[in-house]
Amino acid sequence: MSKETQELTLNPHLIEFQNNLLAEYQEKNKSIKKGQILFIGSSIMEIFPIEKWQEEHKVSFDKYIYNRAVRATTTKFLLDHIDIQIFDLEPSKIFINIGTNDIGFQVPKEVFHHNYEEIIKQIKQKLPNTEIYVLKYYPINNVDFGSDEDEATLFKTRNNELFNEASLINKEMAEKLNVHFIDVSQGLADENGNLKKEYTFDGAHILPNGCEVILNNMKKYF
Repeated sequence: MSKETQELTLNPHLIEFQNNLLAEYQEKNKSIKKGQILFIGSSIMEIFPIEKWQEEHKVSFDKYIYNRAVRATTTKFLLDHIDIQIFDLEPSKIFINIGTNDIGFQVPKEVFHHNYEEIIKQIKQKLPNTEIYVLKYYPINNVDFGSDEDEATLFKTRNNELFNEASLINKEMAEKLNVHFIDVSQGLADENGNLKKEYTFDGAHILPNGCEVILNNMKKYF
C-alpha cells in the first residue's frame, strides 16, 4: 500500500467523514423518488453541486438528479457500499466517474478494472432497465499546479496520460458489456490538453464553473 493510500484511506477523520456521509445517504434514500438520475463516483463527482442547483432552481430537468458520490474512494469502496450508493435508489440512469483514486493510490490495474467491471455487471443484473453511462476521466493540470506539498503528492501518481490510458480500457469494458461510454469534458482543457486554470482550485478537482461546462455537455443524455 502506498503512503498516499495509507494517508487517505486510513485517516480516521476521513473514514469518519465517509461513514457519516454514507449514513446521511442511507437516511435520504428512505424518501427519494425512484427511477430518477444518479451521479456516482469519488470526490470529483461528490463536489458536483447538482442537488444544490436543483434545490435553488438554477437547473431543472424532467427527472431529479441525485448525487451519492463519496470522496477519496475507489472502485472497491463502491462495491462494498453499492446498496446505499446505487441500488436503494433504483435509478433510471447512472452516470459513473470512479477510478481516479485507484490510479492515484496505485491499486493494481487488474484489480481496479476487475472491480469496475464487477460494478457494471452487478448494476446490469440487479437493475436491468437502468441505462449506465461510464464517463471518460476529466483532464487535470499539473503544469500550473503542484507547487505546494499537497498538490505535489496528488500529482505524484496522477497525470493525463494515466487517466487517458485507463479511460481507453474503460471504453473497451463499456463496449463489451453493452453500456454507454461518454466524454463530457469538452471545453475543460486548454490547447495542451490540461484542465484550464479557471476551472480548478488544485489542478484536479473542478470548481462550480467547470461543473457547469460538464453539465451542459451531459444534458443531451438526460
